Amino acid sequence: MIRKLVPILGITFIDIVGFSMLIPILPYFVTHFGVSAVVVGLLFATFSFCQLISGPIWGNVSDRVGRKSVLVISQIGATIGWAMLAFSPSIGWVFFARIVEGVSGGNIGITQAYVVDIVEAKDRARAFGLIGATFSAGMVFGPVIAGVLFTRYGFSAPFLAASALQLLTLILTIVLLPESRQRPEEHEERVGLRDILATFHNPRVSRVLWERLAYSLGLYGWFAVIALYLKGQMGFGVAETTRLFSIFAVLNVFFSGYLVGKISNRLGDRRMSNIGLVVLLAGFCILPFTHTWFVFLVLMAVFSFGMALANAGITALISHAAPDREQGTVLGVSSSLDSLSGILAPPVSTGLLARFGAPFAGVESLALTAIALAIGIAGAARDPLFAGNVSEPDEVSSEQTLVSSEELA
Repeated sequence: MIRKLVPILGITFIDIVGFSMLIPILPYFVTHFGVSAVVVGLLFATFSFCQLISGPIWGNVSDRVGRKSVLVISQIGATIGWAMLAFSPSIGWVFFARIVEGVSGGNIGITQAYVVDIVEAKDRARAFGLIGATFSAGMVFGPVIAGVLFTRYGFSAPFLAASALQLLTLILTIVLLPESRQRPEEHEERVGLRDILATFHNPRVSRVLWERLAYSLGLYGWFAVIALYLKGQMGFGVAETTRLFSIFAVLNVFFSGYLVGKISNRLGDRRMSNIGLVVLLAGFCILPFTHTWFVFLVLMAVFSFGMALANAGITALISHAAPDREQGTVLGVSSSLDSLSGILAPPVSTGLLARFGAPFAGVESLALTAIALAIGIAGAARDPLFAGNVSEPDEVSSEQTLVSSEELA
């Protein structure tokens, strides 16, 4: 299995190194145009909104024409968008650059669909764990490289380097990455845009997607407020916070790359994802009582372990529930739920912190993770096939989708 994944893992790693170079630099770049910090939030929300709209569409296109073509389009858009940032003369140009990248982007959902195409159903959670580990490994190196380039050469250098890395991934994708999906035969029913709207009409798919939305809202709320929590609760500055992020990324590489596959094989994707949600719930309960470095390091390990299990498990469950012909569409919808979470959750979590103080920074995430866990527990009782790693759900979901499509017609 790992041999099949090497090309997509390598391309993903280079892609994420470039992407993660942008994250710590962009807020400072935006404010150097003389705008307020609110504009930073609007910029991130604009990108997330573009991803929300484009994710399902590009996923649907990949079901019809293949994954590789869509990945190439996404990488071209990212290359252009990041190069535009390097030469932005105004804040309006910065917004336009992020819109270009957001509209053309579809990497996450398409990458997940590509993985589904080339691995067996029983190995999907392990494969998604490896993708998660690759993301985390890229997040370790990108910010460090960006910091060095910015210190020596200014804002343009990290953006140009990120654009160059994206160009490299484009070349590698064209040369090394085989197409994973065959185009449908003329007599086969083609996946259309209406299948995006029909996604939530498949009961098995929709249940896991609602769980994904609750989980994503909780995580994005936490990610938005974590730096402010560390400042208010722990008295941390930029240096301490960036070190913790690096530690978190390293832990996530280990948990996602090594433990996820073993736990999935032993317990199944449903049980694994539920355990991950329980662990995250415990972490959010501990947040208000954390006051020392040691306790927070333990808490980082708890969050990393819980995220690794929940993220890989829920993604695998979505892929099991989705019919084979609609993997790109459904996973694109799943990816768009992350974008929606990035728009909705941060204002709530930051608002709670501003109103009630740092100890209450995780209240939103606590409540939403509990909702995701409740959906997961109900799903385990309702769909016993999902309790373990089996391939039958793919066949069952295909039949249910056929019935659902006939009812819609």
